[in-house]
Amino acid sequence: MRLRYSRGVLTIAAIVVVLAVAITVGLITLLRTVTPLREVVAGCTVRTPEGDLDLDVEQAQVSATIAAVAARRKLPERAVVIAYATALQESKLSNLDYGDRDSLGVFQQRPSQGWGKPKQLMDPVYATNKFFAALVKVKNYRKIPLAEAAQEVQRSAGGYAYAPHEPDAKILAAAFTGRVPRALHCTFPEPTATPSPAARPRTDEARRQLARALGSTAITTEKRGWLVAAWSVAHAQKYGLRRVDYRGVSWRVEEVSDGWKPGGKSSTTEVVLS
Repeated sequence: MRLRYSRGVLTIAAIVVVLAVAITVGLITLLRTVTPLREVVAGCTVRTPEGDLDLDVEQAQVSATIAAVAARRKLPERAVVIAYATALQESKLSNLDYGDRDSLGVFQQRPSQGWGKPKQLMDPVYATNKFFAALVKVKNYRKIPLAEAAQEVQRSAGGYAYAPHEPDAKILAAAFTGRVPRALHCTFPEPTATPSPAARPRTDEARRQLARALGSTAITTEKRGWLVAAWSVAHAQKYGLRRVDYRGVSWRVEEVSDGWKPGGKSSTTEVVLS
């Protein structure tokens, strides 16, 4: 038996089909034009003429600390490169509370070998100072191959392993010493609710901790200013910082794209934290 439909039913069906097609086309067009939301993941990126590197937040903080301690000791960039290559091999630039036998910290220094007490070696500022104090005693450390200089300090079973990290160490040194401006960008999720007092900017504490590594926080050169700026961005999540301004550009936590943006405070003698 054949079913027969009235003209009205067929008209309604046709209208439904047309509307369904129109809605589908509209949704497809909308999805093509709307930029998808990016999930903000905590992390940092270093961009320099020497190359690019991705770091987690702890690696960026450790890198910034090593550069600051080197600046306080007035050491050349070569010393910073050697320190980075050593830390990359020993801990991947992480402050480890474990290691081979009694090795600890960023440089995997051993209390039993006279490097210090366990609590001291878990302080990256202390550990870095101990590393540099030993490095400067190595004859011609600026000129000899990096692996030889690092091995003279570390006395590792496999001293050859430091050499492959030299290219990455040079990228880090260019960024964190301040030689390359605006080289570090970090992102992390912003609080979805009103920040607790502990999550609000603690600029005074940030400056105190910077001073532990760097000594005076005065900006005496542009390079030093970018070192302070990089240190501040690396530690922004830890101290609740949302913005770092220097020389007319600004890093902001909400800028999930990347890079520093024009419009920051134009001071050449101060890195402004907020």
